[in-house]
Amino acid sequence: MIAKLRERLRSQKVIVVCSLMLGGLVLITIFAPWLAPNDPVLVNMAHKLESPSLEYPLGTDHLGRCTLSRILYGARISLGFAALIFVSSLSIGLIVGIIAGYKGGWIDQLLMRIADGVMAVPSLLLVLGFVGIWGAGLKQVVLGLILVQWVYYARIIRGMVLTLKEQNYIAAAKISGSSQWTIIKKHIIPNVLPPLAVLGTLEMGWAIMDLSSMSFLGLGVQPPTPEWGAMIHEGKSYIRTNPTLMIYPGLMIMLVVVTFNLLGEALSERYGVKRR
Repeated sequence: MIAKLRERLRSQKVIVVCSLMLGGLVLITIFAPWLAPNDPVLVNMAHKLESPSLEYPLGTDHLGRCTLSRILYGARISLGFAALIFVSSLSIGLIVGIIAGYKGGWIDQLLMRIADGVMAVPSLLLVLGFVGIWGAGLKQVVLGLILVQWVYYARIIRGMVLTLKEQNYIAAAKISGSSQWTIIKKHIIPNVLPPLAVLGTLEMGWAIMDLSSMSFLGLGVQPPTPEWGAMIHEGKSYIRTNPTLMIYPGLMIMLVVVTFNLLGEALSERYGVKRR
């Protein structure tokens, strides 16, 4: 009993701390124009590779741009587009999963075979294929990640719907004359969204990692737009002379991903949601 109570309190503390940290990061993305001490894309070769100072708190990069300003603005890209990937993937997966699970039959078989085909190939390889067809760029990478990630949500939602539609209250709703849309809106969607919101905190970390990885390869965010993965890519040529150009954005990626993962693990343990 005492062990369970300690575990619950520890989980609660992790949820509170991680939520506060993520809330602070969201505020940074909102107020980045006011928090940034300098223009993040302004090139000033007279101040290139400078050490930290009052004017440039984290120094400057190889083009004389303020590192702190670029990190603050980079949070907008990394967090904002990761959230877009999550919401879009979840929306597509919600529609496909509900249709497949509730309708069943050949529709279910067709949609799940498509999902199996997508899952048979590693996600980053598929995204690389999409980028190879459409060209490099942030929009192409985001669209590619959405087309890959929806499959995971669709399969989980389908499994939930298959279980839910066998419940007695669903049968009672059918007998009472409720339409399929009414049953889905009132009974199916409210029961599948909370577990997915918990799993979504884990997927946000993966979305940020994937987005940063593609930018590091030069296929995502293009210069001079500040983004953490792109900043690591630009700083790799100076890893011996100015390693902080890679360390600062790398630490930000690690901080955000670890925070999302810890929050997701704590929420999944508290609410009994199994991760993939």
